[in-house]
Amino acid sequence: MIGVAQAFAGSYARARVQFLEAAATAGLALQSHVHPLPGCEGETLALDVARDGPQNAERLLIVSSGCHGVEGFCGSGVQVFALHDPAWRDHARAQGVAVLYLHALNPYGFSHLRRATHENVDLNRNFPDFSRPLPVNEAYREIAHLLIPETWPPDAANQAAVNHFVATRGEAALQAAITRGQHEFPQGLYFGGTAPTWSHLALRQVLREQGRQAARIAWIDLHTGLGPSGHGERIHAGGDDAAALARARRWWGGGGATPVTSLHDGSSSSAFLTGQMWSAIDGECPQAETTGIALEYGTLPVWEVLQALRAEQWLRLHPEAAPALAEAIRAQMRAAFYTDTDAWKGQVIAQARQALFQAVDGLGS
Repeated sequence: MIGVAQAFAGSYARARVQFLEAAATAGLALQSHVHPLPGCEGETLALDVARDGPQNAERLLIVSSGCHGVEGFCGSGVQVFALHDPAWRDHARAQGVAVLYLHALNPYGFSHLRRATHENVDLNRNFPDFSRPLPVNEAYREIAHLLIPETWPPDAANQAAVNHFVATRGEAALQAAITRGQHEFPQGLYFGGTAPTWSHLALRQVLREQGRQAARIAWIDLHTGLGPSGHGERIHAGGDDAAALARARRWWGGGGATPVTSLHDGSSSSAFLTGQMWSAIDGECPQAETTGIALEYGTLPVWEVLQALRAEQWLRLHPEAAPALAEAIRAQMRAAFYTDTDAWKGQVIAQARQALFQAVDGLGS
């Protein structure tokens, strides 16, 4: 075992080293899908894959981090701690469950403190059916011109316009308009893209290679930035499927102590989303019964998180920004998705560890 704080790293480069070392110490086979671009320190970027258990296991648990880049600080810490946790590993083995760790689905965003990929795409909005007309987000279209202003911080007129929208529609409507996903504004927020991204294609390859032997698959995808600080909301990751939702609630609900919410019945703090990543597993592992959650840890109030995203997107479009302002925006972005305190990290690990054990018990039942 290692200490909770030791599992977390202060940069992508260090997080990757810790993950690779933990997997190697555990004697696991490693596979790296190298990203075409370098990290912010010039380091190699990769989606790293470690499997704990036989290739032909009928029960498979996927634990993924860094779908939204900068959120990887949290997810990587959970994965590193789990790899150093003998009681957890013994429990999974005893239930006949192989565990597949996907470290940094979006390594570019992780390293560069971005939520989006290098294509400026939200990976968890990048899985619609691209052969069909893409969803249209009318509400985002209405406010797109306000979200990334000409200057940062926004001027008084911009602030007044945003405040008017909130006053007349409500903060929840603003959150939904921004976060649902959109395919019309490639330099905007929560852009779902018009084609699969590098991370999208790499994930599909991993699922094909690692998941097609399994009859039952569980997936825990680790996220941050939504909800009360330190609270891990368990959000059903799947379609509007009553059986799959009931299974997720049976596995992870803790008899009501740790409820599983859903985008489909309005119980989640998340808005309804389009093009979600979980749909890839249906296409790549059609033989498997799949059950999943996004484990979403709160950091700052939602408006502060959205402000950080607006600022970071502005900075991406204005590389000439003063160094002091650029550094302040990067720090703001980091704080919006990673609370660097021992108390928060302890909450993260405790809830993740519980969810891991619940997943294995559910798969083994």
